[in-house]
Order: sequence, then C-alpha cells, then structure tokens
Amino acid sequence: MYAIVDIAGQQFKVEAGKQIFVNRQAAEVGSSVSFDKVLLLDNEGDVKVGTPYIDGAAVNATVVEHCKADKVIIFKKKRRKGYQKKNGHRQYLTKLQIEGIA
Repeated sequence: MYAIVDIAGQQFKVEAGKQIFVNRQAAEVGSSVSFDKVLLLDNEGDVKVGTPYIDGAAVNATVVEHCKADKVIIFKKKRRKGYQKKNGHRQYLTKLQIEGIA
C-alpha cells in the first residue's frame, strides 16, 4: 500500500515504515504529524485518485530528526574578465518516519 501525498508544496510517494526527507517542518522531534493532502492511494491494485485530494485519507508520520542536506556549491565565472564567485548552500530538512496511511 502506498500513497502520493502533498507535503509543503512537494509531492512524495510514501509507504508505511519508510523514512523520507522533507523541507523543515515546524514540529518537535518525536512528535506526531498528519498530512491530509493525499493525491493518490493504491491498496494492492485498488487505485483511488483524488480531485484534487481524497476525502478522509491521511498519512501519519513521526518526526525523527531535524538535519541539513549535503552542501551544494555554486560557482560563477566569466572567462577573461577576472570574475569568480563561489557560494555554498545547505538546505534544512526534517526526517519523517511514516507510521501509516489511513
């Protein structure tokens, strides 16, 4: 059984027992969160598609930790002009443990 859920404007395929990384959520570590914007629900071949969301469906998850993603290096250069810029960025993430799909 899996579901496609909308979390903070991004779509994720979730299954019970799996862990996913999403953009930083305003929830404490160890707390339970629920997402009700379920777009698609597949139960062993029985597929339900929402318009745009499925009424009564929800995904329950637990916040495991808050962390940062790997560093992304941004390097800009214009040849023969002596122009170079180097910048880095690390995205703030939240690791979620999917408990179940209701």
